[in-house]
Amino acid sequence: MQGVGEVLHLASSGRVIIRLTTSVRDGQLLVDEAGKKIAKVTEMIGPVDAPYASATPLTNNIQKYIGKKIFMDKESPAVRPKRFRGRNR
Repeated sequence: MQGVGEVLHLASSGRVIIRLTTSVRDGQLLVDEAGKKIAKVTEMIGPVDAPYASATPLTNNIQKYIGKKIFMDKESPAVRPKRFRGRNR
């Protein structure tokens, strides 16, 4: 597993804010050192040279992961771009 960053805090919106050390993609699953799924990356925020990620938590007890390192799951599903639904333009 490759180290991705550190969990900073839980935002008021309910998302987890993560300080990244390497780049990740939207939809990437993040796990702890035991391989348990912690969060799914929703969007990238902040400056390009020091990025942060906003992620949806996948566990009820996210408070115990604050300040701990997290890793990238190698078996994440492929992220497909959203398709336009409606009439063709």
